Amino acid sequence: MNPLIESLRGKLIVSCQAYMGEPMRHPETMAQIARAAELGGAAAIRCQGLSDIAAIKGRVEIPVIGLWKEGHEGVYITPTLRHARACISAGSDVVALDATDRPRPDGRTFKETVEALRGETLVMADCSCMADVHRALEAGCDIVSTTLAGYVPGGLAKTNGPDLEFLKEAAAAAGDVPVFCEGRIHTTDDAKAAMDAGAFAIVVGTAITHPTSITTWFANAIA
Repeated sequence: MNPLIESLRGKLIVSCQAYMGEPMRHPETMAQIARAAELGGAAAIRCQGLSDIAAIKGRVEIPVIGLWKEGHEGVYITPTLRHARACISAGSDVVALDATDRPRPDGRTFKETVEALRGETLVMADCSCMADVHRALEAGCDIVSTTLAGYVPGGLAKTNGPDLEFLKEAAAAAGDVPVFCEGRIHTTDDAKAAMDAGAFAIVVGTAITHPTSITTWFANAIA
């Protein structure tokens, strides 16, 4: 196994992302949050956008999983080969790609994109269902993740917490390929449950790095 991936076994990856219009939407802010997460024990950072990738890569010593979101529908997580290579240039150690079979803007299939990137970077496949997992394994991806479970129309229903059943099935099918659990890990109990269900590593974003959502949880709880 690649040494970088091996270093993430049993560890926490923190997703540091903010979007247009949000108060924290600034590369320097994201870099500060990423550094704080590193000091807290994060083994890697997941982040989106070229400016954020570059700023975070310059601030932390741990690996950076980069992606570039463009658009709001269909394939918008690193949708083309051009986006992926731009993430590499910005400093990504691993590039995350949407692993669904939906059409991509450049006309390439998921497999063609992965094959083009072979030797240039490690590839993390963001999956929504087992069909995506099998597609990722066939393409030779380095990491499989449950990132899109519950977020693709016509796919798996959205669970309240991490989709542990999907995780278990993916881990059983993946063999030696590591499966990361990402999506709706909001508590330490969720984190432990994901590891117990077979996750190689877990990715936590909102519960650590999105104060607006966290504040809303507390405000709604006492309303």
